[in-house]
Parts: sequence; C-alpha cells; structure tokens
Amino acid sequence: MRLHVLHPDRRLPANPVDGPVHELRDAYGRVIRDLRVSLTDRCNFRCVYCMEPDVVFKRKMELLTDFEIIRVVRICQSLGVRRVRLTGGEPTVHPTLPELIGDLAALGLEDLSMTSNGSLVSEADLVALRDAGLRRITFSLDSLEQERFARLTRSTTTPERVLMSVRAAKRVGLDPVRINAVIVRGFNEDEVVDLAALARDLDADVRLIEYMPLDSGHRWSQDKLVSADEIIDRVSSVFPLVPVERERSSSPAARFRFADGAPGMFGVIASVTRPFCGACSRLRLSADGMVIPCLFSTSEYDLRSLIRAPATTDEQIAQFLAAATLRKQAGHAIHDANYRQPDRPMSAIGG
Repeated sequence: MRLHVLHPDRRLPANPVDGPVHELRDAYGRVIRDLRVSLTDRCNFRCVYCMEPDVVFKRKMELLTDFEIIRVVRICQSLGVRRVRLTGGEPTVHPTLPELIGDLAALGLEDLSMTSNGSLVSEADLVALRDAGLRRITFSLDSLEQERFARLTRSTTTPERVLMSVRAAKRVGLDPVRINAVIVRGFNEDEVVDLAALARDLDADVRLIEYMPLDSGHRWSQDKLVSADEIIDRVSSVFPLVPVERERSSSPAARFRFADGAPGMFGVIASVTRPFCGACSRLRLSADGMVIPCLFSTSEYDLRSLIRAPATTDEQIAQFLAAATLRKQAGHAIHDANYRQPDRPMSAIGG
C-alpha cells in the first residue's frame, strides 16, 4: 500500500506578527471572510479526480479535535470571518458531526454550510444537522449513469442514492440545496446538459466545475479539461440561459437562470479558464491542522503544533493566522510553465 508523502510542515516564526490582530488581510489587500474547515481526510469514495484507491488516512491523534476546531473558528470569527463551510474527505463520517455543528452555530456565524457526497445521510440525519444549525448543503454528483458513476467514484453508491439525499435536504428546509459536478473530458462531458437539467427538475442550484489539478495521482492534463465556455455553450444550446450577478464578488460560480422561467439555478465554477483569484476571500484549515492559504498552495503552515503547545494564547493563534494569510499567493498560476501541483489531493486539503 502506497503512503502519500506530504511536504514538510512550514512553521512560521514564533512571533510572526507584532501587536494585536484585528483582521486577516493578505499582501494583495484581500480580506478573509470565508473559512473552509476539513473535518476529516477520510472518505468512502475514491473519486478519480481526487484520490487513489490505496490512499492512507491520518491517524485520529493527527486530526484536530472538536474543541480545537471550535477554538480556531471562534478566533477567525473575531478576525472578520463570517462564513464557514465544513468539508472533508466526507464530513458525514465525522463521529460527532451534529454536536460540532451545534457548537459552531452557537458562535453566531453568518452562514454555516457543508459539502457531502450524499451517500451516507438519511432524512433523519439531515433534520438533526438542520436543527443543530446547518443552514445549507452541497452534494457532489458527477454522473447520472450507474456504471460511469461507479467508475468515477470507485464506490458501490448509486446516483439515485445521492439524489435521495438532495430531495430529503429540500424537504427538511436546508436552503439552498446545491449539486456540484466535476466535468472531466473522457468521463462525463456528454452529461453536461443532463446534469444542468437537475436544477430544473429539482428546483436546486447545479454547479458544473472545471477539472482542476488536485488529484493524488497527478494525472491531470489540459486535454481532460472541459472549459466553462464549452459547458455554457452545451447547456445554453438546449436551455437558453440568462446571466445573474454573483452572490458576492468573492463567490466562485458564474450564475445563470433559465430563460424560460424554469425553477433552479445553473452555475459554472471555472477555476482554470476564468480564475477568480483576485476576489478570493478564503482560507483553509485541513483536518490535520494545517493552514492552507490557497486551494493550490504548495506551502502550508502547522497550526496544530501551536494549538497543542502549552499556554498558547488566542492572540498567538491570531498572529499565526494573520502571518499565514499574508503568505496567500496572488493566484494559482496553473498556466505558468513552472506550475507545480500541490502535493496534497483535494481530499486532504478540503474542498
């Protein structure tokens, strides 16, 4: 079994920022308002664009505890973070998920959401998460064809099982309910219109995502990329689209409504061909306690060691977070000749 070797921890100086910290602002003037928190690197899927079948997961002692996660989120909130998305791996395998969501919701965040593959939750689970304080949820569904879905996810789950979770989430009042699909040429580009039609059929938000170089096998290549332009052309040839403003300037999806007035919203996340790095407001915290300034960062910073050091104060953690934010890169540079893919796959970074 192959062990994925991650790059060494990058430790910041003991006192990287002098004086009190009031916000998380990077060197390009971007202010952090959104925090992505990976609860676990474990997942019951092995999606081809994410992780290899023989991935080795972190030990429990290497992962942040609920108390540590809550502490970091609380400090980030005091520094201007307003919205938190829980990711994985697959967050629903986290053993105390409802309790953790309840504790995070009690902080009074503007928004608390989660991304899931939708294969493990029942309607009762979704009620519990809603009652704990989860406001909205996004499900991953990359194909509607059973054989293809199995090949993409390397799982025994069916597309219908994920759609059951989508319908259940709508019934219990999570809003909006979104469906994300990664489009990979040679796998599912011929399903673009069918996936977009789910927005109309389910009155949901469907977002198709360009294939990004975040797979653990490092097999990404430009020829597998289906561009936003191609995706939009394919969908609009069947369902004419009307552009809608982004939810916020920092929101990743270009959004559309259907010209015929059908329900649902359609969007495209074009990280590769239409990068939105200039308006990015995100910081990431991995399940093992590394601060990752950008989804495509090749540097990460070991917050876990600081948190677990005796007598570490909240102010020291705030200074650390501020210093890591200052190291946020201007953009992903995927098209540069010297571009280097992150060592971690998406599952270990957190989506």
